Formats: sequence, C-alpha cells, structure tokens
Amino acid sequence: MARRALITGITGQDGSYLAEHLLEEGYEVWGLVRGQANPRVSRMRKLLSDVQVVRGDLLDQGSLISAVERVRPDEVYNLGAISFVPMSWEQAELTAEVTGMGVLRMLEAIRVCSGVSRGGSSGMGEQIRFYQASSSEMFGQVSETPQNERTAFHPRSPYGVAKAYGHFLTQNYRESYGMFAVSGILFNHESPRRGAEFVTRKVSLGVARIKLGLATELRLGNLEARRDWGYAGDYVKAMRLMLCSGKPEDYVIGTGRMKSVRELVEAAFSAAGLDWERYVVTDQTLHRPAEVDLLCADPKKARTQLGWEPRVSFDELVAMMVESDLRLLTDGGDPHDDGSWP
Repeated sequence: MARRALITGITGQDGSYLAEHLLEEGYEVWGLVRGQANPRVSRMRKLLSDVQVVRGDLLDQGSLISAVERVRPDEVYNLGAISFVPMSWEQAELTAEVTGMGVLRMLEAIRVCSGVSRGGSSGMGEQIRFYQASSSEMFGQVSETPQNERTAFHPRSPYGVAKAYGHFLTQNYRESYGMFAVSGILFNHESPRRGAEFVTRKVSLGVARIKLGLATELRLGNLEARRDWGYAGDYVKAMRLMLCSGKPEDYVIGTGRMKSVRELVEAAFSAAGLDWERYVVTDQTLHRPAEVDLLCADPKKARTQLGWEPRVSFDELVAMMVESDLRLLTDGGDPHDDGSWP
C-alpha cells in the first residue's frame, strides 16, 4: 500500500513542493488546514488535485489529535509556522505559540495516537515518523562558520528562539519516547512561490516592476548580510530522505556557499539586463533589531549519509524567480496572492 503523509503548512512554499514530490513518489498526501474557505487552500487543491485535506490547527491540541486519528499517517511533516522573521518581533507571542508550541502539540498528538509510552513501546504497528522543519536562524550569532549539526545555537529573533524550542523538543521526544522524530536544519531556500515579503522575492518582484516600468527604485535594508541560498524544490527531497533513513537523526541542509544580499541584487538585475546601482536605495528602517550577519551550511552529513545534493545553482534560482515575476506582472497577476505558483 502507498505510504500516507500528513503535511502541516501545505499551502506554503515548502508544503506545495513537498506535496508534489511525495505524490511523484507514490504517496497518499494529506494537508492540515484550518479551514477550506481560505483562498490559499482552494488554489492548493486546484494545483494539487490529488491532495486530501483535514481540518486542524497548531494552536489546538484536540484538533491535531483528531486529524492524526482520521488520517493515520505513516509520516508527518511539520512545516507550519509563522515564518517571516521580521514579523516575529511584532507578533512574538503568536510566533511562540505556532512555531514553538505547535511542535509540542503535534508531537503529543502523534504520541497519543500511536500509544507510545516512555521508553518507546507502542500499541500500534510501525510508529508514525515525524519531520520537524528546523531553521538556520537558530544559529543566529554564529560561533563557527560553516555551521553543522553540532554548532551551538544563538538565535537572534523570536522566530529563531521558537524554532530552537521545537528543535530541542523533537530531540527530546526521540530520546524519551523512542519516536522516529528528526529535524532538518534548512538554510535559506527560495523559489517563485516564496511570499512577497521575503527579501529574495522582494528583489525579484522589484526587478520585474522596474523592468516593466512599474517602479523606479527598490528599497532594501542590510546589503551585506550573507546567506546560504538554495532552491526549495531541491530541499524538500531531503525531508523525505530523512524519514526514509534507517535511523532518526538531524541534518543540516544547504549548499555550503554564501552569497550577500548585494550579490543577490546584482544577479537579479543582471538577469533582467539592468544595472542595479541605478535603482537600489538602502533604507536603515528595514534593518532587523538584531541582525544575523552570516549563515553558511556544512551539508557533509546529508551528502554522505542521505546522498542528497542541491541541483539548482544560485544564479539559476535567481533567474528563475525574476523570469517568473516578469510573467506574473505581465499577465496582471497579484504577487501577494502567490499567483506565481505554476
């Protein structure tokens, strides 16, 4: 029989790519949604017609237990979160509840529904495997570069703190209950489906607007921040590999190469045949309260143990995003409605 997967955050960038990948691998895919009237849910079901949905909310323990009982998944991928880092300062409590406590609620739902007790005994057959979407933002003010699975965390935002809480909870449930629970520490991964508020998509949209004569400038914050950027479609494949491995372990997923926001800007404007220095304006009000200056992955463990490698290069990714947003705006689409989804 086909393996059955339940995905939280299925209407987001990673959720959509993961659902596509699992469907291609022959899975039965379910998405956890708070309500089916949401236009994002309607769009997701149109694009991914084979995905089934179940109601549930990471803020509501009872609803998660009901969802797990109904779906009876082999695998759960917890991608749901308040994921826009600047918003986590404005809504710190909500970020903690969804991004942090939501992990606890889902782990408890799995434990309760599986009948798992301390020590790892289960009243069911093969226990549910759990994937937690951890983040490179947990490293924050880094103690070493590049960062690997043993690098200490020093998060610099409420989002990073909440992700660290969820990461340690996943580790704790693995060690305390013998659950097959893993965390993927994913570095920045982007695509044309990225939300318009994120810097990569802000840049690609800004370039497209300028190219089409719809804008004359692009305002950005810290151009010197450095990140390890990859393609989301590559990264979701690592998630499945983690749950298909023989032993539950955590993995860092990234390219191992750093690029600055300035280099991102240069690549995006170059893809549109424009000189970035004519259009980019730095704005101090767009800087984070506590900046994360550089993040770079050491993905050796994922490469050697999972056989995972990123396929899409940085320049290919940036060009893909610019081209997608040029098509979107030319066709009159709304970038804030994720209309760039193919």
